[in-house]
Amino acid sequence: MVLYLRGELGAGKTTCVRALLHALGVEATVRSPTYTLVEPYRAGSMNFVHIDLYRLRASVEADELGIRDYCEPNTLLLIEWPEKGGLAVPLADVDLHLEYQGNGRRATLSAQGGIGGEWLANLKADASLIPYVSHLT
Repeated sequence: MVLYLRGELGAGKTTCVRALLHALGVEATVRSPTYTLVEPYRAGSMNFVHIDLYRLRASVEADELGIRDYCEPNTLLLIEWPEKGGLAVPLADVDLHLEYQGNGRRATLSAQGGIGGEWLANLKADASLIPYVSHLT
């Protein structure tokens, strides 16, 4: 499963990832991968890989990260600034766009395929994710 996070600097992409990972059971401190580029986490049988491509100068650098190697069962890739990775970045199942709106943020989620559609349907139906959603505003 691949989740793209888009939006201008400071829109809350990393904060969103942090809230989502905690809602999904990650107990570790969720750090920004701005300088490390890749931060892996685990909760139960799930793996989570938070990737930030903002600092890349060329898409070939994304290829050198081996992002596609992380595409395994039970793994959620959360990719900030995916457009900087070119063809090295797998296609998104869900695309999240954050933008400023007044004193808060507006989140727009769109499914990019069947798995993404199922995930969004589950997100709407799962009351346990309310704390995550509340961090988006």
